[in-house]
Amino acid sequence: MKVRPGIEILIHNRSGLLKGARVGAVVHPASVLPDLRHTADALREKKEFRLVSLFGPQHGARGENQDNMVESGFYRDRDTGLPVHSLYGDTRRPTEEMMEDIDVLIFDLQDAGTRVYTFIHTMAYCMESCAAFRKKMIVLDRPNPIGGSRVEGNVLLEEYRSFVGLYPVPMRHGLTVGEMALLINKEFDIQCDLNVIAMQGWKRDFWFDQTGLPWIQPSPNLPTIDTAAVYPGMVLFEGTQCSEGRGTTRPFEFIGAPFIRSRHYADYCNSLELPGVYFRPASFLPTFNKHAGEMCGGVQVHVTDRGRYEPYLTGIAAVSAVRSLYPGFFKWSDPPYEYEFNKKPIEILCGCREVPDMIENGISWNRIRQYWQEDVQAFKCLRKPFLLYE
Repeated sequence: MKVRPGIEILIHNRSGLLKGARVGAVVHPASVLPDLRHTADALREKKEFRLVSLFGPQHGARGENQDNMVESGFYRDRDTGLPVHSLYGDTRRPTEEMMEDIDVLIFDLQDAGTRVYTFIHTMAYCMESCAAFRKKMIVLDRPNPIGGSRVEGNVLLEEYRSFVGLYPVPMRHGLTVGEMALLINKEFDIQCDLNVIAMQGWKRDFWFDQTGLPWIQPSPNLPTIDTAAVYPGMVLFEGTQCSEGRGTTRPFEFIGAPFIRSRHYADYCNSLELPGVYFRPASFLPTFNKHAGEMCGGVQVHVTDRGRYEPYLTGIAAVSAVRSLYPGFFKWSDPPYEYEFNKKPIEILCGCREVPDMIENGISWNRIRQYWQEDVQAFKCLRKPFLLYE
């Protein structure tokens, strides 16, 4: 194994940190050790402390729920018998009642490496609750699956805050969950009693398949590292009435709609000469979600050069291409998005109105890229003191 995740370091080297403590743990299916034991099972085996409850993020502690499904606020875990509190039900943050029986809250979620993903925001809410109720919090670090050296995209503007974007960070932030925790705790004055257990062996330019760790899908529609690679850009199709491939075996890699001609669209996208990517003509039939049961024309997105590939830029260009080729059919999705009713989903996803405006005005991808260069440089300076890995 090249990389040892935070949970392995805690269990084998630093369990004394929890001596005598009552522990709660935020977990999901990808919360596993390198030997594939689940974090909850490994924590329960330790004698120095006592695991008393679990907390489930979006999709549940065991990954049982599809996107935006209504989730139970409380139930008992079938495997451990422990109480499970949902952080994607009536509340998004641990309440005082949920926290009253624990001394320390452990956070061990595999993130996707992009701002538009609820797990880092669940982490922020957990930190706020720990600060409010005077509990300690330990974040067990895991790899950023798409690497930690590249930063891309505009930062979120304050008026577009939501559960898929709480803080002014770029779409592709290049941080691990532990580094993100350190940054938001300090820069946004959360004042959480925070301890981050760093990984061993991880380097900033590692993609997940270079870590030697097993990939377990962190949510139902992120099944492979190929999906994680394209997600920071193709997630923008959630803000349109085109399919983002949900209901297929390749969500976010398949993009399309019944009105799209596959070869026509693929040829146009490839003519843009976007770096590190190829669009293969494809047809697919979603079994649920948008256009369920309808044959969709479109593309499968193939990353050909990770070092040059810019996922957010590629997603913007792909959305713009549909609008340019099929103006009579293309539509933005209507609110709500993640229970935000007052703004268009595409604005929530982009964290601003300017990028959707540029798409509507047919601005080239080269000019759109220039829009966020100052944001990228400023964020690189902001994040530098919190980087844990070379």
